Amino acid sequence: MAIFKAFKGLRPPVDIAKKLASRPYDVLNSEEAREEAKGNKYSLLHIIKPEIDLSEDIDIHSQPVYDKAKENFEKFQKLGYLVQDDKEYLYIYAQTMNNKTQYGIVGCAAVEDYMNGIIKKHELTRKDKEEDRMKHVSINNANMEPVFFTYPAVDEIDEIIAKFVKENKCEYDFTAGDGISHHFWVIKDENIINRIIGLFTEIPYTYVADGHHRTAAAALVGNEKKRNNPNHKGNEEYNFFLAVHFPDNQLTIIDYNRVVKDLNGMTNKEFIEKLTNVFYVEEKGEAIYKPDRLHNFSMYLDGKWYSLTAKQGNYDDKDPIGVLDVTVLSKLVLDNLLDIKDLRTSTRVDFVGGIRGLGELKKRVDSGEMKAAFALYPVSMKQLIDIADTGNIMPPKTTWFEPKLRSGLVVHKLD
Repeated sequence: MAIFKAFKGLRPPVDIAKKLASRPYDVLNSEEAREEAKGNKYSLLHIIKPEIDLSEDIDIHSQPVYDKAKENFEKFQKLGYLVQDDKEYLYIYAQTMNNKTQYGIVGCAAVEDYMNGIIKKHELTRKDKEEDRMKHVSINNANMEPVFFTYPAVDEIDEIIAKFVKENKCEYDFTAGDGISHHFWVIKDENIINRIIGLFTEIPYTYVADGHHRTAAAALVGNEKKRNNPNHKGNEEYNFFLAVHFPDNQLTIIDYNRVVKDLNGMTNKEFIEKLTNVFYVEEKGEAIYKPDRLHNFSMYLDGKWYSLTAKQGNYDDKDPIGVLDVTVLSKLVLDNLLDIKDLRTSTRVDFVGGIRGLGELKKRVDSGEMKAAFALYPVSMKQLIDIADTGNIMPPKTTWFEPKLRSGLVVHKLD
């Protein structure tokens, strides 16, 4: 059963919360972070992307970068940009996008749950990314950014949150530059805190939705601290890490699309003819076509959109991996026709999050940068949970959750 813990959050004063909160470290590169934090001394990017305060040619994985993160974190606390609550609380973090609001509960998940499989994952992690975040967590002795978890919705938890939100004023309430609104409440009532924690003990599993590398890094750091502490008791703060838990029925996964640089030596006509062996191909013209069901894809090639519907016998709806459209496209098109075998390493394929819209696919093909684009029907929460429950791993770049969590609304210290 899931362990959920209250903690003494380290938070910004209300008047600078909007300025301090930032996008996650892994959704923007150093150049973008430098530009986004320009003229904003409060931005958390000074801690989670500390290279922006150093020379532009610095190796972002070098020790001076991690040292700068620690220096900036200490500075933020000294100057009162981040102030620790005096008691252990839980928090509510809600986000509004396109007139839809999702409500998450902020608390600490347990390292033990990650190690024993109570926290389930659906993606592989890369060692280099794990090590980067481990160093960042270790040197700051804190989880600077939350991970994004989901859990099977519980009616009573939903009712508690709805009642609390209705009866209490937001601590933070702002709309970021991308138009997404962020709302944050502090739960100080011990009875409510204890009830929520108790309800989580009845939840058999929780699931990593977004932030697999941050989750792995936080758990590995906690485990390392445990090994190095001869007086380890199990209740130390390093045994827990910062997570926002959203009920599964409130989340939306959007499409994660592909663009390819070439057709593996085939002409457009030859390629389309090959596609007809495994797809029902229908030309749609110049207007953008969006897939409307599972196993239906859209393709943009040479100024035209096409509907591709996989023929039966070319996918396995009884296999949690085989049913995924990323699997169908990878097998039937990228692998069999285009000879793109490894999506993690190939330079002939790129990935475009659906938040950018299908117009971005058209743009990249029309520019000549890419030869063709493929849009997919998004994965469902049920598919994600089925895969995690069966111990399977999704292919690379399968899920795109939106909106992304803002970092900096609350930080968890490991001491």
